[in-house]
Amino acid sequence: MKKIFSLILVLFAFVANAADVVELKLPKSDLIVIKIMFKNGSVSDPVGKDGLTDITANTISEGGTKDFTSAQIKDLIYPWAAEYGVSVDKEVSIFTFQVHKDHLMKFYPIIKGLMLNPRFAEDDFSRVKSNEQNYVDEVVRSSSDEEYSKMTLEDLLFRRTNYQHMVSGNSAGVKNCTLEDVRAHYRNAFGNSNMTIGIAGNYTPEFLAQLKTDMGSLPTLKSPLPIAQKARIPVGIEVEIIAKDNALGSAVFTGFPLAITRSNDEFAALMIANSWLGEHRKSYSQLYKKIREQRSMNYGDYSYIEWYQSGGQNMLPRPGFPRSSNYFSIWLRPVQTAKGLKGQYPELSTIEIGHAHFALRMAIREMDKIIANGMSQEDFELTKTFLRSYMKLYAQTPEKQLGYLMDSHFYGRKDWLLESDALLAKTTVADVNAAMKKYWQTKNMFISIVTDRSEAVPLAKSLRDNLPSPMSYSNVLRGVLSQDILTEDKEVENYPLKVTKVTILESADTFK
Repeated sequence: MKKIFSLILVLFAFVANAADVVELKLPKSDLIVIKIMFKNGSVSDPVGKDGLTDITANTISEGGTKDFTSAQIKDLIYPWAAEYGVSVDKEVSIFTFQVHKDHLMKFYPIIKGLMLNPRFAEDDFSRVKSNEQNYVDEVVRSSSDEEYSKMTLEDLLFRRTNYQHMVSGNSAGVKNCTLEDVRAHYRNAFGNSNMTIGIAGNYTPEFLAQLKTDMGSLPTLKSPLPIAQKARIPVGIEVEIIAKDNALGSAVFTGFPLAITRSNDEFAALMIANSWLGEHRKSYSQLYKKIREQRSMNYGDYSYIEWYQSGGQNMLPRPGFPRSSNYFSIWLRPVQTAKGLKGQYPELSTIEIGHAHFALRMAIREMDKIIANGMSQEDFELTKTFLRSYMKLYAQTPEKQLGYLMDSHFYGRKDWLLESDALLAKTTVADVNAAMKKYWQTKNMFISIVTDRSEAVPLAKSLRDNLPSPMSYSNVLRGVLSQDILTEDKEVENYPLKVTKVTILESADTFK
């Protein structure tokens, strides 16, 4: 009996440590793509060392192995047209390797060395840490107010949770990280028990077996990693205004917790609703039409039902950033401040605030209308047709195809892109309208606004006191606007927003 019990334990241990594999066989492809995903991400950063997972992953990727320095690796792989890198998000870290199949076996010792025997040299660590420190101390505040407002919204949404800090960490957390911390975190957060292997291309069964065996030699984690915590619920509309010197406009991000992800079939209905309200970079959406196209207020206005990585640079959503803690958001790309408008148009010399309050009212009013009235059958059919076609562009390379398959695995699905098309095909306008009423609302939201110091106090007063926010046009623009638009402006400028809290923060005090 003891022997049988022992055999069961051995078999159980074997199954538990067996590599979790996502395969994409592409017999006609000359490219081999390998992805090693670890379920850790920034939520696994130890308290007081925010950013350690990102530093650890990048020290592995940008460092060397026990046999080669990073410079030697670059020289070796250049003739093979091979490449590799890592991405880290809230809940996952993903190492990606690509090479022509003819050079796979020459490249593989480097893959194996980086994953199993990273060099962890002081010079590599110091370089990575320095770049990370510079990002959290300077770059995030100065390079793009749009990305800055997105990070400050997440800080507000997830305050006092393990989702709050940026993936890159914060100033004190990065400072606290040492090379010994990196070595320990590699042992404690990068193991075979939280690993998924992805592989795409024309690979052999023998190579896959070798890959699974080698990566399976990573240790089983001794302690469970932290569970991702959920966004907190706002009470009314809570606003944080980040005041900085010489901001070119007011960058606005607003959102609220969303109790649905790709794992839920109803997500397809929300995809249609979101596409009509504010599909990323699409001029047919309502937010884009109302704010940018009709009123020339900014570059673009979009809405999201999940995290969208680097929206300023990417026209299409990128795989590799799956999240279980979800939220809805609206992105109003910077609108002008009073300072900027007065500097351009003498006729606006008496205004006290710029366009941020009006744009917020317009966006929230449009969302209220779609929730209350629903989509028409015509708008629904056009949007669904577009979306089913558009999503075919998401995965145009083997690397992206594999990435989406691994995201699917994270959400408990087999092939999210394929399954979504089938779900979209059978979704009705009634399904969409019901999903909006179930999951969307505008009464309880967080709003983050990064703006010029001159705008912060008057904008805070306007929001806090629910003051009218008339739209400010130059004489030239006002002269070509239709009466319908001007009439709608009057309705928007007094649209009630239940703002319960407004806080002004100094830019220098964020991400400490």
